Amino acid sequence: MVVRVDLNISLDGFASTTDQTPENPFGEDWGRLVAAYTATRVFRERVLGETSGEGTTGVDDRYGTAYFEGIGAEIMGAGMFGLHTFPDDPDWRGWWGEEPPFRVPVFVLTHGADRAPIEFANGTVFHFIDTTPEEALALATEAAGEADVRVGGGVDTVRSFLAAGLVDRLHVGITPILLGGGQNLWADLRGLEDGYAVTSEVAESGVVHVTFTRR
Repeated sequence: MVVRVDLNISLDGFASTTDQTPENPFGEDWGRLVAAYTATRVFRERVLGETSGEGTTGVDDRYGTAYFEGIGAEIMGAGMFGLHTFPDDPDWRGWWGEEPPFRVPVFVLTHGADRAPIEFANGTVFHFIDTTPEEALALATEAAGEADVRVGGGVDTVRSFLAAGLVDRLHVGITPILLGGGQNLWADLRGLEDGYAVTSEVAESGVVHVTFTRR
């Protein structure tokens, strides 16, 4: 079992943006940050549910495909699920509609949110838990069996798992844009590369895929 992280970040290290509005909760900068990924065939098929076979099929698509392979459970923060955006809506079922792309148990880290699990026909089940990264990982590991566990985001959640030394493989797709603000993935993680083998590959889009694999 491997604990994995995959994130899109900007050239200056930001994995979140600051230009969100009520009308556009993701912001225009978010579209720029993930443009290469959302253009891939695997994103169109797995996330958007398209069957046209359109989309890019190069390096970005290969990393996007690997993102979904071999995952038995997912961990995410309340913000990634959308609890911060819809805190008073007990019927909120996440950003992904009735076909979430995970298809595995998902453990949503919250603070005091008392919500029953939400099940979907495709195998996705959201469990809401208020616990430490270590305890969340133990739950996800048990649910995943022999498959991998992915820590999906947001930035604070990923950084807490990195700081605790719980991540075996970190992949970042570095988009060549400057955001100048937001949540920086690398804040307070000086020397993170120690203990990891680091490789990189440049995609046709200009995105640099950097992978940290525990030695």
